Amino acid sequence: MSKASFRFILAACCFALTSVILVQLWPNGANAKNESPLSPRSAEEQRIIDVYKRVNTAVVFISTVTLSRDPFYSVPQEGSGSGIIVDAAQGIILTNLHVIRDANKIEILLADGNSYKARPVGFDEQYDLAVLQLLSPPTSLVGFEFGDSAKVEVGQKVLAIGNPHGLDRTLTMGIVSSLNRTVKNPNGFLMKGLVQTDAAINPGNSGGPLIDLSGRLIGMNTAILSKSGDSAGIGFAVPINQIRRVLPELIATGKVLRPEVGWILLDTDRGPMVFRVQTGSPAEKAGVQAIERTVGTAFLRGVVRDFSRADVILEVNGQPVYTRDDVYEVVNSSKRGSSLTFTLQRGADPRAIRKVTLKPVLR
Repeated sequence: MSKASFRFILAACCFALTSVILVQLWPNGANAKNESPLSPRSAEEQRIIDVYKRVNTAVVFISTVTLSRDPFYSVPQEGSGSGIIVDAAQGIILTNLHVIRDANKIEILLADGNSYKARPVGFDEQYDLAVLQLLSPPTSLVGFEFGDSAKVEVGQKVLAIGNPHGLDRTLTMGIVSSLNRTVKNPNGFLMKGLVQTDAAINPGNSGGPLIDLSGRLIGMNTAILSKSGDSAGIGFAVPINQIRRVLPELIATGKVLRPEVGWILLDTDRGPMVFRVQTGSPAEKAGVQAIERTVGTAFLRGVVRDFSRADVILEVNGQPVYTRDDVYEVVNSSKRGSSLTFTLQRGADPRAIRKVTLKPVLR
């Protein structure tokens, strides 16, 4: 065989081999001329994409300016967080109280890229909740549809949208990892019944929405459990059903009235003890005895502390209580206008046990 013939045969073989490889590598072989080489999206992926496109504009970027309280040298401090449009017609926005607390200036950045001024409408320290209203809301606003947080289950997939580290309308995904969690908020109150999620929540996500895969609002992201300050896969959201119960009152009056009996409690090894009783309160009128008492006359008054004669709370409506949080929880969840029966023990005397009926007042 001549050298020319050998080169021709070698070239032909290489061409044939290359053609076979290309046919095998090309998706669906030679019959895929009109098909995309990319893998098709799953039905769930497309659903998430569609939900995000539909609701992401209902998440706002909140920026604040707060002046330091130094009377001699005032330094502006900037802050930011997320917010949820819940009433597009009225320009009503939900967020966390700690996002806007003490702010001298509040601005809302919408998805259209424009900034709008907002005024505080009301707040609730117990659930770190604040309501804002845009001063001149545009007609193009989009709001969230409320879901039902009572139907949320562990293992359910959820989405979070917010502005972590200033990155506006960031989407993260996870599951509901637990329910009915209790977390202490920055205002010192215990928030109970929270939804726990492993969807990434970072600084700046506060006040943003937690939604289901249909785009319905099931909670407001409010806190994370982290040693570093960034997401560790444990975040908490206030259930939307809790928010809906107080939202009309917040908008109408600016606050949430809750039942109080007029005492401050202290945890002891014998149970919750009354530390102080407020003047004119139901507790004072019922003769509840506190550790701290005022003594003396109008001209010479003082305060004494006597643990031996203070009342310890054993039960509320027949239900044993062991900490002051137990007592506050029963009082806070009581029906408005109803009375509560407390079982009290005066000092350490087992014979000095009595029942006292108190009707909480709304404050």
